[in-house]
Amino acid sequence: MEATSLTSLTSLTSLTVGGGCAAKYSAARLEELLRGFVPAEAEDLLVGLDPADDAAVYRLDDERALVFTVDFFPPLVDDPGLFGRIAATNALNDVFAMGGTPLLALSIAAFPEELPTDLVAAVFAGADEQVRGAGAILAGGHTIRDVEPKYGLAVVGTVHPDGVWVKSGARPGDAVFLTKPLGTGLVLAQKGDLAEAALWMTTLNDRAAQGLRPFSPNAVTDVTGFGLLGHAHETAERSGVRIRLHASALPALAGAIEAAGDGVRTGGDPRNRDFAGPHVESNGVPDDLLALAYDAQTAGGLLVTLPAEKALSLEAEFERAGLFLARVGAVEEGSGVVLEP
Repeated sequence: MEATSLTSLTSLTSLTVGGGCAAKYSAARLEELLRGFVPAEAEDLLVGLDPADDAAVYRLDDERALVFTVDFFPPLVDDPGLFGRIAATNALNDVFAMGGTPLLALSIAAFPEELPTDLVAAVFAGADEQVRGAGAILAGGHTIRDVEPKYGLAVVGTVHPDGVWVKSGARPGDAVFLTKPLGTGLVLAQKGDLAEAALWMTTLNDRAAQGLRPFSPNAVTDVTGFGLLGHAHETAERSGVRIRLHASALPALAGAIEAAGDGVRTGGDPRNRDFAGPHVESNGVPDDLLALAYDAQTAGGLLVTLPAEKALSLEAEFERAGLFLARVGAVEEGSGVVLEP
């Protein structure tokens, strides 16, 4: 692409093949890629690749462990400041999903050199605003030239070694919750009113994590590019349980179900079906709700399991705090994921 045409562009998304978490490498290919990789063995590596989780965790001493994560992707919106905020939220949320608190972030950026400087600066400014909102510091980074714009963060946080949340701890008898509605991919692909989707994609999961902490959840992960069913499959498989979800209880963004009913699908949909589909029973579930459950999310909410006897107290606490919470299923003995009508 010539410089003259790039400088006249105002649409970031016109420079991308696919934006947001839908741009992720497919989970199935990642599993294949890492199959022959021998994870490092270290006593203080509390969470690494065996099994993999939302971030790595390394114990410093009896009271402190580092949480380290990295996440970046191409633009999914044209507003550069909003893109920066969404990308930062998505990266920071991995720390919250591990039960941690972010401390420091570094930018990972790739932009066409011909893009206007103020446009690129707006991306950084949006990210800085969000990092500050999370109580952390954006302290630097690295920027390269690339035809396709990309932005994200490497984030370091802390967590108590005994307070690490993992996705592999779900137990039979747990209730299953979501802390945000689904459908960001569908709404963005429909190109309708993005206000609600933008609001949720720039909502940090810090307050939800804070509300969860006193209840000692058994399993936590954030729902992003692999969709609800992809992340539920990971949780079920690594926990050695079956997760039963109720399609009628799945919360959806305004316009998401309508978009799915109109046949809208993102590039992440077939990849997520390829990854999780062989492990999901979904007989009788309408196509629009199935599409919602496979939809790739960006900066999604937390998928949480905790003992069912704590469910009412958790719901009361979230309601008191004005936080979103939807009970969407239960954990059982067995394997796989069941999505029932």
